[in-house]
Amino acid sequence: MANLYLIDRPFGENGLNLALGDAGAIVVLIQDGVYLDPTPILQAGRTVVAIKDDVAKRGLESRVAPAVRRIEYGEVVDLILAHKVVNFA
Repeated sequence: MANLYLIDRPFGENGLNLALGDAGAIVVLIQDGVYLDPTPILQAGRTVVAIKDDVAKRGLESRVAPAVRRIEYGEVVDLILAHKVVNFA
């Protein structure tokens, strides 16, 4: 079972650093966490998703890396039910 890292702060680097050491990590950027730069996580081959509405509300559509998949809140619920949650929210 993969660990799911929920990060909701622009200063959530601790969560990103932990995810770097977790080969199966899935990182979910929510709320202000969408301001974080996930480049190191993506380069390490980890999965990063961001809440579509949170990205849009902050006007970041063109600034979030294309490799970061945008998802709906309902999909977050599915991920939470399917994985062990490490909460940085």
